[in-house]
Amino acid sequence: MDFLTDSFLSALLLIWSRDPELLLIIEVSLKVSGTSTLIASVVGVPAGFFIAFRTFPGKRLLITVLNTLLALPTVVVGLFVYAFLARRGVFGTFDLLYTQKAMIIGQVILIVPIVTTFTISAISRIDDSYRKTALTLGANILQTAWVIVREARFGIVASIILAFGRVIAEVGISMMLGGNAKGFTRTMTTAMALEYDKGEFVLSVALGIVLLIISFGVNVCLNYIQGRARV
Repeated sequence: MDFLTDSFLSALLLIWSRDPELLLIIEVSLKVSGTSTLIASVVGVPAGFFIAFRTFPGKRLLITVLNTLLALPTVVVGLFVYAFLARRGVFGTFDLLYTQKAMIIGQVILIVPIVTTFTISAISRIDDSYRKTALTLGANILQTAWVIVREARFGIVASIILAFGRVIAEVGISMMLGGNAKGFTRTMTTAMALEYDKGEFVLSVALGIVLLIISFGVNVCLNYIQGRARV
């Protein structure tokens, strides 16, 4: 019990002192996860909108596949991307493996289905009368789409927040594609795993506290958005 208490207090002191190594790890995590979430949003939101409002062959199958990918293990994504980025892979000549770019690629693949699926769900809840009214008033396709997106904005933002929460806490992709290089690809989750293996619990506990704070903030934002959507 004393060991746990001492580790926790030392971790709080490390956070309070703004340890440079701790801050660098947090910065890398936020940069990689934030970039991947932004890219996934740019891809997933329009894709979700298109799927929700278009009728085409295989639509149900596509939605089923997207729903299945929500539970995609991070190590599977890491292995898949690794096969393409390795030296003997299709994109091996670009030397992307063990870089932040490789981590971002893997994380984007992981969360695009999340953003897309929940965007489909958010837009599908919007009454079709909004679209018909906009068209009746002379709105073009883009203006009509904007009206619908505005009505579904809380659900769309919630999907983006959920996606960020997924990647900020993942470890498989970051470890397999980033390599856990100090000061470059070491994230909070990979650093926690490394410090645990080394028997250095203070930094690991400090990162765990920071990760819990971020996760708590993500959930507060998500609950707030969902509350606004019900008003």
